[in-house]
Amino acid sequence: MRQNNAIRATYRLQLTPKFTFADVETMIPYLAQLGISHIYSSPILAAKPGSEHGYDICDHSLVNPVLGGEAGLERMVQTLHRHDMGFIVDFVPNHMSADPQWNLWWRDLLANGPSSPRAEYFDVDWFPVKDELAGKVLLPILGKQYGEALESGELQMEYRDGEFCLNYYDTNLPLNPRQMRLLFRHRLDELVAALAEEPDVLMEYQSILFQLDHLPHYLEVDAEARTDRQRETAIAAKRLQHVIENNDAMRRHIQQSIKEFNGKPGHPESFDLLHALLEEQAYRLSYWRTAVQEINYRRFFDVNELVGLRMEHMPVFHAAHAKLVEFAEKGWIDGVRLDHIDGLFNPQQYLVQLRQEFSKVHHPMYILVEKILARGEPLNSNWPVEGTTGYDFLALINGLWVQEQNQAEVEHIYRRFLGKAASAEDFVYEAKRLITATSMASELNVLAHELNRLSEQNRRSRDFTLDSLQEALREVVACFPVYRTYLSEMGQAAAGKKRIDAAIELAALRNPSLESSIFHFIGESLFPERREDESDESFARRLRFAMKFQQYTSPVQAKGIEDTVFYRHCPLVSINEVGSGTKRTATTPEEFHRANERRLQAWPQAMLATATHDTKRGEDARLRIHVLTELPDEWRARLLQWSRVNAAAKTEIEGVPAPDRSDEYLFYQSLLGAWPMRQSKPDEALTARMKQFMNKALKEAKVHTSWINPSNDYDAAMEHFVEETLRGSCSAAFLRSFLPFARRTAVLGAWSSVSQVVLKLSSPGVPDTYQGTEFWDTNLVDPDNRRPVDYVIRQQRLELLNAQLAATGMDSEQRGRFLRRLCRGWWTSDLKLLYLSTGLQLRRQYPEVFLRGAYYPLQVQGRYAEHVIAFAREQEGQWIIVIALRWFSKLLQAPYRLEDLRKHLQNTLLELPCKETELRLRNPLTGGQHTLHREDGRMMLRVGEAVGDLPAVWLQSVP
Repeated sequence: MRQNNAIRATYRLQLTPKFTFADVETMIPYLAQLGISHIYSSPILAAKPGSEHGYDICDHSLVNPVLGGEAGLERMVQTLHRHDMGFIVDFVPNHMSADPQWNLWWRDLLANGPSSPRAEYFDVDWFPVKDELAGKVLLPILGKQYGEALESGELQMEYRDGEFCLNYYDTNLPLNPRQMRLLFRHRLDELVAALAEEPDVLMEYQSILFQLDHLPHYLEVDAEARTDRQRETAIAAKRLQHVIENNDAMRRHIQQSIKEFNGKPGHPESFDLLHALLEEQAYRLSYWRTAVQEINYRRFFDVNELVGLRMEHMPVFHAAHAKLVEFAEKGWIDGVRLDHIDGLFNPQQYLVQLRQEFSKVHHPMYILVEKILARGEPLNSNWPVEGTTGYDFLALINGLWVQEQNQAEVEHIYRRFLGKAASAEDFVYEAKRLITATSMASELNVLAHELNRLSEQNRRSRDFTLDSLQEALREVVACFPVYRTYLSEMGQAAAGKKRIDAAIELAALRNPSLESSIFHFIGESLFPERREDESDESFARRLRFAMKFQQYTSPVQAKGIEDTVFYRHCPLVSINEVGSGTKRTATTPEEFHRANERRLQAWPQAMLATATHDTKRGEDARLRIHVLTELPDEWRARLLQWSRVNAAAKTEIEGVPAPDRSDEYLFYQSLLGAWPMRQSKPDEALTARMKQFMNKALKEAKVHTSWINPSNDYDAAMEHFVEETLRGSCSAAFLRSFLPFARRTAVLGAWSSVSQVVLKLSSPGVPDTYQGTEFWDTNLVDPDNRRPVDYVIRQQRLELLNAQLAATGMDSEQRGRFLRRLCRGWWTSDLKLLYLSTGLQLRRQYPEVFLRGAYYPLQVQGRYAEHVIAFAREQEGQWIIVIALRWFSKLLQAPYRLEDLRKHLQNTLLELPCKETELRLRNPLTGGQHTLHREDGRMMLRVGEAVGDLPAVWLQSVP
């Protein structure tokens, strides 16, 4: 049994059908040895069969069988507890899989429409703009137009296991029990004749038809009608199954009727029966492209296969969280990571309810929200959570390695290479407009129509046309500065008002041809204040509109920036990262320290992330690319040289070379980040990875090709370009120039990576390690960053490192030689692994220092002061001094051996805030000691002596 459940450090795992609870069990001893306190996994509840990620939940009451089920979960948790470790689980409150075969809540809704007991579980607009969809769910699942799919025989009815259903390839849909009378009465006179000598069977069948005739219609939604329908439907289904399965004549009649309903391809009129039956269902089948304009259920972003849940509806809230609460009460889980909190109608209300649900648990529950914060945007202080999942920290620390004075030069190189100029703000604006007009146009249509209805309620706004309101609303969304605001019945935040006003003002400036009063009306609608004579109903309706608008801006921001602009506008792709936005550039040491101090005060247990399953590039790949801001002149020269060499690898499409300069530029930077350590030529695996990445990048950019409208010619041209540059006719000349530069950025990036590890493990908060990133992380965007991880080799390397360190004892000279060998062989990943393990052991040894200890930014003096990030942590006289170096190209000469650091940094000084007259410090890696004395009222430390031959160090006080 665990001694405690204090959360010191987490390790994120992506569970899959090939990496289950049993597989996790085998690696728990390694993670315990590494210093991890809690495993933090992807969702564990039952997902759609075949799911590789687990975010398409089908059943909240069941642990995913492919992961090992509840028994497998229990065994894994018991193993964790034997190693004094705990478990944090990812939970998806916003959406579920929309697969009607596996999601029984959704299946019931499709069968019974608004009368379903699950109708309020999902965010469906039962009375949308299009009258033909009243009381129906639009299901855009067809690969072609409905009529064509129907008349080609792709829609087939069948009777299976006592249920009549409709098949569209692998998709199985329910059929409305009441409307099945169309089938049951088909050729009824023939059935009557066939059953002439079996009057009891015929009477039972006719009784069933009478029962179905009198079922409440699926549009009747009062409680009594719902109860009657549910009860009588179940009874009728059992009676019908008994009759069909126990009478040959009845079975033959039903089978023949189904065959006739299913029609004959080439005979359009033969499908009239099935069409008539489908028209009576609580759903309307459509071509998948129809979703762009007419879908009437809220999705996760623009993914039709994921349907939004209404967590504000308490029955679904309790049903969805029952297993989580059960596991918390059993002590199986210690915390929850909440996915896509911004998708919820009222996040604060949800979080308050969740905290209340966990109040009966006998240990504190650690609750984190996946929340993207803009630069300078704080997390809502009223949310009862421990903090975010760490994207804000990622953005903060990522910017430390960008050399700000050269970033403008890198952007200039980019503009010159492309031969055109455009601001990041313009890219964001145009991309968000594109999203509102394409993949998320249907949601905007719904908002605009509701806004139009609101405008009709007041004589001062009734003259606004629907088209003008929709266009103005689109402009406000495109100009919105953050993911969303949080207006609700629980209150109005002043910060939200400022952001709405900013969006309104910018939208009006960008659109002088639109009447300004329309923007004023929208501003009042997005932040409604109750009028003196306004009814409760009127104000509630205006408030609901504002809250629905808030649900819309978040996915538009994500789709517009993360999934579009980040692949279109990429002067420095390493800052195009989740949580960073396009305004995030360099981070100053002062900004880094201020953010750490604020986190310690407000969110001391917030997660600190540098890589996740959703990041665009691995944490070490980004740091390699950041090196370009240290070497802008060489980057310019190499870029132009590579482009000339690879010109022959391009393909002409309508007289224009493909790929274009923007995609070519993205390829070169991404290749620098992903290049395998010490590899002298690309193998098939790297080539395949780059092809896969560039294909995704082009589709996300939506310039020449997209997921919805792929261009086979442009896609093929890009694949040809990758092949030719890496393994084809251009590769020899290209690689002669590329490889030396790639090696320079790799070694300089490696030293920065070590510094980043030290800063992350020492900053206020709980550091998270994404699976496998204890080795160099040069992954690209998913699915590249979700590839299987070899934990056997990691465990072997850690055990060997620990044995080698133990063999040195605490002899500082022997340890120094050992560490210098690791630095010279940096490409093996041993250096990063050792630093990670050392930092985690320090956190285990001094948990209070790192979790609650005071934070002191250290002032740096000397010529190389800007190369040093330093701070101290202290708790009850125990000090940890943290020193991390950066921008190594200016500190070292090629081949960038760390032995030169001591000389360059000898006159760089740190002043320590200690009150003691004497302070003894020990380096836990080298065993080396420093004794400092207060002189002239100050206690100074020479950075060169402190770091020695290392890129970053911890120094701990010793008696």
